[in-house]
Amino acid sequence: MTLILHELRRAWKTLTVWTCAIGAFIVICLFMYPEMKSQTESISALFSSMGAFSAAFGLDTLDFGTLKGFYGIECGNILGIGGALFAALAGVNALAGEEKEGTAEFLLTHPLSRAEVVTCKLAAVMIQIVCLNTVVYLMAAGSIAAVGEAIPWKELSLLHLAFFLLQIEIACVCLGISAFLWRGGVGIGLGLAIALYFVNIVANLSGSAEALKYITPFGYADGADILGRGAIHGTRLLAGAGFAVCGVGAAYAKYCTKDIG
Repeated sequence: MTLILHELRRAWKTLTVWTCAIGAFIVICLFMYPEMKSQTESISALFSSMGAFSAAFGLDTLDFGTLKGFYGIECGNILGIGGALFAALAGVNALAGEEKEGTAEFLLTHPLSRAEVVTCKLAAVMIQIVCLNTVVYLMAAGSIAAVGEAIPWKELSLLHLAFFLLQIEIACVCLGISAFLWRGGVGIGLGLAIALYFVNIVANLSGSAEALKYITPFGYADGADILGRGAIHGTRLLAGAGFAVCGVGAAYAKYCTKDIG
């Protein structure tokens, strides 16, 4: 428990900045919605007729003029990309960060096994992700109410749950990667998150590339898909859970035998 609290104290500034940034962008977008709503027909017609661009971002299946469609596209992208980058940053720094800062040897002098260290690090990352998503969810719901719209609780909750699970998966994969690094890997983590986002865009553009949606967590956290079916794609979610388990397993396997220097 001491190590978890230590990790949270060390990360609270980063967590606060990312939470405020993501939440603020979503609030700004939602306060822009009433103005966008007054131009519903022209905006929806424009976005739905942009060919490949519309397909890439789900603009051809969602009505941008409705709150659900607007939130799924605009706010979904903010939370999707921002949350993924934060999760990647937290995960990839969890184990490699100790060696980068020269505190690994001090940490391992404490009465904790290496497996317990990984468990505490993982728990601290999960707590951060829970905190970020809880605050952003409340900010989003409050903003929707503030602009005079009825809160679509089911759709809002499904979207946020999907992005929460996306962040969990990316954090677990990056945790596994961090166990193999010696001097930090921020670039690797952030690069992976961005690459996974673009993999989903490629899958949206081509029906023959739909299998890629089972590789990227953005495949089951696609706003257009979730709002269209009214549920998260179960098979893709199971594939994502498999990647998360592999990431955590790799973290334990490597870190417990790693030569810490």
